[in-house]
Amino acid sequence: MEQVSPAELMERSLERVVEALGDPCEPVFARFYARFPDARDAFVRLGLGSADKLQEQMFEQLIYCLTTWIARPEEVRIVLNSSVPHHLQTLEVMVEWYDGLIGSACAVLRGAVPAEAMDELALWNRIERELRECVRRSVER
Repeated sequence: MEQVSPAELMERSLERVVEALGDPCEPVFARFYARFPDARDAFVRLGLGSADKLQEQMFEQLIYCLTTWIARPEEVRIVLNSSVPHHLQTLEVMVEWYDGLIGSACAVLRGAVPAEAMDELALWNRIERELRECVRRSVER
């Protein structure tokens, strides 16, 4: 059996997502806001009239972290170690929102992967678990 690299699995999964959903931003945030309705108010407050733009920026950052994690985890750790504590202390963003947004994104992305593609599902499970742990550790620093 041929061994497929994590990068190839990631690319395959992202192609499935685009085919199934197009832009996954809306379904990810719909899932996130269903679980954390107060977060929507925070996006309005922090977006200073451009909540949609802030949401898009957060989604871009999230996708960057998800897709970069396997190849360059230290790079993502630096991003999270600098942004998470700042957002918690200065902007009153809850750590549960970070966790919830990661979980929402991974759930939506996994949803585009067929059940028989266990290697891809395992990759998303691993990324979700490790990124959530990275967020928790960034708060403990």
